[in-house]
Amino acid sequence: MPEQVTVTTVDPAPRRRGRPGYDLEAVLRVAVEVFNERGYDGASMEDLSKRLGIAKSGIYHHVSGKEELLRLALDRALDGLWEAADLARALDAPAIERLERLVRDAVGVLAARLPYVTLLLRVRGNTDVERAALARRRAFDALVASLVEEAERDGDIRPDIDPKLAARLLFGTVNSIVEWYRPASSTSPSALADAVCAIAFDGLRVRR
Repeated sequence: MPEQVTVTTVDPAPRRRGRPGYDLEAVLRVAVEVFNERGYDGASMEDLSKRLGIAKSGIYHHVSGKEELLRLALDRALDGLWEAADLARALDAPAIERLERLVRDAVGVLAARLPYVTLLLRVRGNTDVERAALARRRAFDALVASLVEEAERDGDIRPDIDPKLAARLLFGTVNSIVEWYRPASSTSPSALADAVCAIAFDGLRVRR
């Protein structure tokens, strides 16, 4: 197996000068918490200001409004996934190994940016920002499917399962992690990635 390159998981949003303790990163972090709790449509700038304990003007110092916070949050998740995709595509290895690498690094992104990926998986395309994020996500899904197709042509994946279906099932497993995984878990991101890849690529049944 090729040497693993760690995906960068710290990629703070651009910062602007603001009140002490309330920089853009802090505002974004709280906004994502509130969006995940109440839903984007159900959250208001008033909710954010109450959670932060500052006036709404303190939030507007950093962003133009709620939609910009959503865009920054969704980009945080998508940029991480696409960084993992770029690393996988650049790997000089068979498609099956590039696919496994992508799954491993995507699990790492999910664990490191859990609230942001959770928000991404909940968007429904009700705004321009959401529709743009869904378009980037569909492009990512298409890349996964193309790797599955290539691995199938190489004879490394069984040919009786549609590549698009296989890709959806594979990343459906990865995405389901947001429902139960917590950063404080005794399971490390590395162990989590090992488990996902073992089940996805080797299966559960012991071959005798």
